Amino acid sequence: MSVGSAPTILAVIPARGGSKGIKRKNLLRLGGRTLVARTIAAARAARYDLDVVVSTDDPEIREEATRHGARVIVRPDILATDGASSEDVLLHALDADQENGRELPELLVLLQCTSPFTEAPDIDGTISALLQASADSSFSAVASHLFLWKADESGTMIGVNHDHRVRLRRQDSQPHFVETGAVYVMRTEGFVAHKHRFFGRVVAHETPAANWIEIDEPADVVVAEARLAASASPKKTALSGRVSGVVFDFDGVMTDDRVILNEDGVESVRCSRGYGYGIEQIRQAGLHVSVLSREVNPVVQVRCEKLKIECLQGIRDKATSLREWAVQKAIPLSEIVYVGNDLPDIPCLEMVGFGVAVADAHPKVRAMADLVLERRGGDGAVREICELISLFSENRLEVV
Repeated sequence: MSVGSAPTILAVIPARGGSKGIKRKNLLRLGGRTLVARTIAAARAARYDLDVVVSTDDPEIREEATRHGARVIVRPDILATDGASSEDVLLHALDADQENGRELPELLVLLQCTSPFTEAPDIDGTISALLQASADSSFSAVASHLFLWKADESGTMIGVNHDHRVRLRRQDSQPHFVETGAVYVMRTEGFVAHKHRFFGRVVAHETPAANWIEIDEPADVVVAEARLAASASPKKTALSGRVSGVVFDFDGVMTDDRVILNEDGVESVRCSRGYGYGIEQIRQAGLHVSVLSREVNPVVQVRCEKLKIECLQGIRDKATSLREWAVQKAIPLSEIVYVGNDLPDIPCLEMVGFGVAVADAHPKVRAMADLVLERRGGDGAVREICELISLFSENRLEVV
């Protein structure tokens, strides 16, 4: 969802296959998601409308990026070495897009996978800092009151950012700012001219210190996992907040994921009739209800028409379609319940306010979901989640 008359923005995530400190670092899993997937999710959750691109030389990273809803730009081997700079990668991404007929964006955002705790507000805030200050470049930063020292030629320590003869209290000292390494925003024309992320008027957006960590060495992973474990809230066991929309996958959710073929090759599926009343109840409560399916099958359309709900078929990129559906209905993603069962549903589960998996969903889907239902797909799962939603009083239910 765009913010006001937002500019066109390209967000580039560099993610090469090789790395020295940690082998295959960008595919390292933290909290059940790869570093590249975590960064894509943060970018796609931003309020600004970002064209999210992953620049990579690696086929596996390319597949991971595509699965999580990002475009991919394949970078040449010369830009996949330790000597290639982030600026080189950004310039290549801009050139590649222009060669494919895309116009230069007004703003260019650099997002680093090595900052796995980056959140959408960090990205939005860094963009807003640039726009509100009419600046040329901006970066995410944390405030620091640390006293820095350096040694002179004789080994004597000298204060860098303070007069060592005056020991100010923290509340009386002027903070300094440290780059988090997570988010950089530039006006594209200026970047192309200067070929560097910092030029002209530079401003910073202060982000929470808890979001600041860079994964470069194995020890960083240990710290990140410990921080994640300490800060993680328990998984939701009930709906909370406001629900304005419910989106279902079809195969494996409304059906038992089996296909029956007759001798003429005609397909049929098995649905539970019991969820019809449940869907009617949430529709009458004023919720927007839709089916989002990768397959194209007349039975899906017929079933949805009977249920009086919207049907979107043949959707290869479910996350993008879900985002567009939310904008069309003017529903925040945080107010959507998504119910899925298989790997293509994971990006949607990550985007919405409440992700639900049927009991027999893929293990990775169950691990990602906020709630795993007791009933299987095609065997009461849809009725189960509809009844949970119907427990809302004025579309609200507190966590129990």
